[in-house]
Amino acid sequence: MDSLIKKLSKKAIDLSGKSKKELERTCWMIVHEYKHGAMPTEYDIREIDEELYLQVLSVAKEMI
Repeated sequence: MDSLIKKLSKKAIDLSGKSKKELERTCWMIVHEYKHGAMPTEYDIREIDEELYLQVLSVAKEMI
């Protein structure tokens, strides 16, 4: 497994805390931060790497 994906997945899990329902959103936020260098703001609609997001989400779900 790619160490970057594992690292981003762990970060997303940590960010979502006890609310695993938030996992999709936090994975998106973490990938956004990785790609753009900052967490998204409320109206930030810049694109992210969809493939990376799906990989991070999948690994995060496996890690839970």
